Amino acid sequence: MDINLEGLEITNNVSERRFEVRINGLLSKLDYLQDEGTFVITHVGVQPELRGQGVAGKLTLAGLEYAKARSLRVIPMCSYAAAYIRRHPQYAELTKYQGN
Repeated sequence: MDINLEGLEITNNVSERRFEVRINGLLSKLDYLQDEGTFVITHVGVQPELRGQGVAGKLTLAGLEYAKARSLRVIPMCSYAAAYIRRHPQYAELTKYQGN
């Protein structure tokens, strides 16, 4: 199945603490925990039929941009999110502690 990444409508489901997208009825998501100063990415999950097409990257990007806009420190507990940040060093600064 070909996916139009630019047309994906990723939403932040705050009550479920996840960014999510449905493609052909299949849910893919980025789960997170958030407090005043941190945004912890706990899991990025994409349905097997949709893997390898950039959906996980788009979900991770949405989460990182959300954290960046709110000046939250990102803690990538999920191995995919950690690898994404290594491949996109412009987001590495978000993982640094900014405390006093």
